[in-house]
Amino acid sequence: MTQRRAILSGSTFEEEIGYARAVVHGDSVHVSGTTGFDYTAMTISEDVVEQAGQCLRNIEAALKEAGCTFADVVRVRYLLPDRADFEPCWPVLRGCFGEVRPAATMLVCGLADPRMKIEIEVYAQRSAR
Repeated sequence: MTQRRAILSGSTFEEEIGYARAVVHGDSVHVSGTTGFDYTAMTISEDVVEQAGQCLRNIEAALKEAGCTFADVVRVRYLLPDRADFEPCWPVLRGCFGEVRPAATMLVCGLADPRMKIEIEVYAQRSAR
């Protein structure tokens, strides 16, 4: 039987909505859509590039707890309410994914809170390296 383990970040959203930051299922790691909130302080920058950087720090923490790094990411999904905000984030995103080259999709959609300017979701495979 495959082991399943939930990883929590301490975000109040996880408790209020009822989800985990990430789920490890066998060698697969599914990281939930992650926003630019600093989950310890529950604060968020107004700047989309700073939000993208915080998203990646939040994701990195979940991956680390799952026994992964960005090198194990095989799929990434970017969600933004404003398509014009995507390109300014490219250098930050390339810093994590430029060498890894995961499959990627960018979607323009509404997010749960108007302060959120980007949300990033990743899938990693612990045996990908």
